[in-house]
Amino acid sequence: MNFVSCSDEVTQPLEKDEAVNLQFPSYFPEMTFDQDENPITKNGVELGRKLFYEGKLSRNNTISCGFCHIQEHAFTHHGHTVSHGIDDQLGIRNAPPIQNMIFLKRYMWDGVIHNLNQQPIIPITDAKEMDSSMPDVVAKLSKEDFYKKLFKQTYGDESITGERVLKALSQFMATLISADSKYDQFKQGNVNLSSQETQGRALFQQKCASCHKGELFTDESFRNTGMYYNTQFKDAGRYRVTLDQNDWMKFRVPSLRNVEYTAPYMHDGRYYTLEAVLNFYSDNVEDNPNLDPQLKQNNHVGIAMNAQEKQFIIAFLKTLSDKNFISNPKFAE
Repeated sequence: MNFVSCSDEVTQPLEKDEAVNLQFPSYFPEMTFDQDENPITKNGVELGRKLFYEGKLSRNNTISCGFCHIQEHAFTHHGHTVSHGIDDQLGIRNAPPIQNMIFLKRYMWDGVIHNLNQQPIIPITDAKEMDSSMPDVVAKLSKEDFYKKLFKQTYGDESITGERVLKALSQFMATLISADSKYDQFKQGNVNLSSQETQGRALFQQKCASCHKGELFTDESFRNTGMYYNTQFKDAGRYRVTLDQNDWMKFRVPSLRNVEYTAPYMHDGRYYTLEAVLNFYSDNVEDNPNLDPQLKQNNHVGIAMNAQEKQFIIAFLKTLSDKNFISNPKFAE
């Protein structure tokens, strides 16, 4: 099986546009991305890639999507607990990785977005991130002959609209498929896992896979995992969307693919190492009123793990690292 990871887009737009054939393993979930609504083409992907690294999407032309989503760290804001936006303002959440998004049903830590074509609206308009608006973005891009040409080659005419900007960004993000880790090679029978990785996989299935399940290693549910409420950011997760007290401190279960590259961890980046994350789950889970039932079984709060078991689990988690994904030059500006 070939893992093109949809990276066969070209660096210069084609005069005659061509469709992009997204490729991924047969054991991946079905795509949720609607290609009838937004057909993915080579010119569309190239336009989206240019826009992804375009500072003009922000109020003062300094912050691009790629500023917080850095490829070598699986498109996360490496080293920053939360996003740093315009005028060096702090956001309230850790920038999640951008990978395998065409398979997801919801986006953002609180699931407020259900369609990848709308996802970029949040960072573009957030006062602490890019602090702009779609009319402002369109006005700036419309002054550039370069973009007029790109939009014409993608959409057939030079008209630059907010919808077209968002759909082009979405097309680029759709190509960011990570499916060539050691784990994937193992799934295909091409490599064997080490003894530690094998033991870690068994422990992971036993202790972690009830939430981090499937080939994306997330069930996309929202769960209260017993983290303390961060009074600096005042972020109660899913509750901010639903205003339902039952959703207090519930956050979307993240995918664990490329987790080795995406530190720091959790919705507010509170932990800098995988060891610290596992130590939290074994020793520091708070017994909140709506703590997820998976973390409160047999009168025990948290996940029972000893030091050796944690090291085995981390060894397995590192098999989810996709070096080709983070080094593919066709994804980068």
